[in-house]
Amino acid sequence: MESIRKQATKLREKVAKQQQAVLKRLGSLSNEAVMVDEAEILCHQQLHDLYTSTRAAKHFQRSIVRGVEAFISISSKQMEIVRKLAEDCRKYGAEIQNTSTPLFRASTYFGTSHDSIEEERETFLRILGEQVYEPLRTQLTGSPLEDARHLTHRYDKLRQEVEAQVAEVLRRRLKSKASGSSESSLKLQNTEARLTELKSTTVALGREATSAMLSVEAQQQQMTFQKLLTMLPQDFSLESEKVHPNASSKRSDDHEQLTQDDNFFIARAIHPFDAQADGELNLSVDDYVVVREVGPNGWSKGECKGKAGWFPSAYIERQEKALVSKLL
Repeated sequence: MESIRKQATKLREKVAKQQQAVLKRLGSLSNEAVMVDEAEILCHQQLHDLYTSTRAAKHFQRSIVRGVEAFISISSKQMEIVRKLAEDCRKYGAEIQNTSTPLFRASTYFGTSHDSIEEERETFLRILGEQVYEPLRTQLTGSPLEDARHLTHRYDKLRQEVEAQVAEVLRRRLKSKASGSSESSLKLQNTEARLTELKSTTVALGREATSAMLSVEAQQQQMTFQKLLTMLPQDFSLESEKVHPNASSKRSDDHEQLTQDDNFFIARAIHPFDAQADGELNLSVDDYVVVREVGPNGWSKGECKGKAGWFPSAYIERQEKALVSKLL
């Protein structure tokens, strides 16, 4: 279906361009009108790209939701089994008269320790559900995405009406030129007025749809990135208090005054950097870094490929957005 949709879009654009060329040769469209149509083609292409991007992000989010849902379900069943086994071990230990035997100690310890382990796992599953599963699921079924896609569909339909109206204007102009009657001229004026109205509405709707889709795309990327970070193990985070080995006491004080932008930002390495001491981070050109701290002394601290450390701030370039796959 997607390939058919792409072919139909390309065919409509080709027909529209051919119509514009014919009308221009006839001298019936001004240069300004032609430019409006070309701008609409660019707008339509941008919306098509945004539609594809948001759809891919939606499918990725759905995969994460299904994976988390399955993980929670399987883990919950495992918890039931382990808790039942721990309870049986405690009961068995209670029935043993000689409390000094290794079997008593082993069964009691197993029951008690696994109860504690399963309590922690239950807390983890609850956090995973509340902080990852529910927010992503809400965004998947939320109205902003559906509203933006609805605007895009309306824009596509209206654009088809414009193309049909252009063909009608062409037909009326040819007929008016052939007959020269006042009735044909009046009908032509009405048809041209309708075309102007449709074009104006299409431009406005295209801007509205583009703005809505851009907003949704940004929200999707931010939400997905944050939830992926939430699921990363704790040891992936920055080494919190380790000071760079080359740092003086003055430099240590500087790091207490680091500037941050919403706790982190994404950057791309524009120069390679080889770590010379413990606590520094190796970088290759085009590596993507999650920058957590930027110091006034020319050094930054961040994460890249599961490792964390310091590197020169001048070796990176801030990015507005990046594919999640580049950060993992």
